[in-house]
Amino acid sequence: MNLIDTHSHLYDEAFDADREEAFGRALHEGVRQLLLPAIDSESHERLFELCRRHPDRCTPMMGLHPTSVNDNPRWQEELALVEHYLETPPPGIPTFCAVGEIGLDLYWSREFRKEQIEAFRRQIELARQYRLPIAVHTRDAWPETVEIMREYRGCGVQGVFHAFSDGIETYRALKACGDFLFGIGGVVTFKKSRLAEVVREMELRDLVLETDCPYLTPAPHRGERNESAYVRHVCEKVAEIRGITPEETAEITTANAERMFGKAAPAITS
Repeated sequence: MNLIDTHSHLYDEAFDADREEAFGRALHEGVRQLLLPAIDSESHERLFELCRRHPDRCTPMMGLHPTSVNDNPRWQEELALVEHYLETPPPGIPTFCAVGEIGLDLYWSREFRKEQIEAFRRQIELARQYRLPIAVHTRDAWPETVEIMREYRGCGVQGVFHAFSDGIETYRALKACGDFLFGIGGVVTFKKSRLAEVVREMELRDLVLETDCPYLTPAPHRGERNESAYVRHVCEKVAEIRGITPEETAEITTANAERMFGKAAPAITS
């Protein structure tokens, strides 16, 4: 099986004690490529180091997470750093495959809504400038996300809505905005999740698989730390929902990811 975890934080501190072992477990489960979204400057070096260690398997993104805007008087400096890295990537890492993760997260507070929207728009423009897809984080902000994406309809913006968790109407509204894929993760395996019914109606050509590790751990490992190896459980659940084999699901979703983000073994910056 050839799987891609399209949203992994294997560089997170949660893996400091066994990062290489977790990486090995992912390979053992058929996960041949990990796409690693950035959060903010506090974790950039860990992200870059993992990509330098495994440049043929770990591909970075660059962006500012919306919650890193909240209550942060230096968020515009963080955005300037994102732009700097996109213009001049650090040496020895694979080429950035996307601007991400970016977006809106109003779960914790709506106080910084204006700043998050400004950061989101500025990073969409960076994606347009550097001809990269976007990896979008949305939490408690789907109406706002749809509204913003409608503004960019016909402008060539493309990417993935990571950890998609809303209904079929939001899926259709976002599809109408451009060339977008939808990241399906551990939530689809939860017994009371409504996402399974949404996935049943979505087009397979619109789906990619992810873990968002160390978060959103799928069954049967709920309550444990998530890791990239567990994307296999997501694959098996999507296959069950759609009435096809896990191998077929892996083939389709991997092809979707490669079309959007490029194939494995990307070029290395000098």
